[in-house]
Amino acid sequence: MVQLSKKKINKKLEQQIYKLLYQVIADINNPQEAEEFLKDFLSKTELEVLAKRLGVAYYLKQNQDYDLIRKNLAISTTTVATIKNQMNKKGFQLALKKIETDQWATKWAQKISKIMKFRRK
Repeated sequence: MVQLSKKKINKKLEQQIYKLLYQVIADINNPQEAEEFLKDFLSKTELEVLAKRLGVAYYLKQNQDYDLIRKNLAISTTTVATIKNQMNKKGFQLALKKIETDQWATKWAQKISKIMKFRRK
């Protein structure tokens, strides 16, 4: 488990390292690079917490039942409620929009592929 030092660093340095982190994340080009980065920089527990938070938000967006989410993701109803309250934040909205866009693109790519196969026959 990661412990955060109680010692504070220089604010300017703190801003620089956060900016560096955000830039690295922005420059990741594909899911494989994202996986390598996250697995190397986060502990298994940290990665699981992040994935579960995103999963909860996704299932809430799909109007899934709290109890079903709790059971499937092995989390408390308090966690589900907490994430529900955070879903209006820009970061959650951005992530959910990206998921929605990706699902839409995949759906249409599959439809177009079927049409192309049908026309070739």
